[in-house]
Amino acid sequence: WSEDRFNEIIKEVSNFIKKVGYNPKSVAFVPISGWHGDNMLEESPNMPWYKGWTKENKAGVVKGKTLLDAIDAIEPPVRPSDKPLRL
Repeated sequence: WSEDRFNEIIKEVSNFIKKVGYNPKSVAFVPISGWHGDNMLEESPNMPWYKGWTKENKAGVVKGKTLLDAIDAIEPPVRPSDKPLRL
């Protein structure tokens, strides 16, 4: 598990998402291994260099360590429930 490779990927992905209109500060970057389950549900001992992710949203700064934390930190969109239903 390479910290250098993870940082390289963050840099490349950040450049791409800027081009398509997203703010990289509002994205949680989490190094995971789906094969081994690292950093998916709980913090992995295989990446001692990884201190967690930080992202900005409307409520402020959110922090976490795992993919599950990042998914839980997604703000649901506001739905206009007081308006008529349109299909």
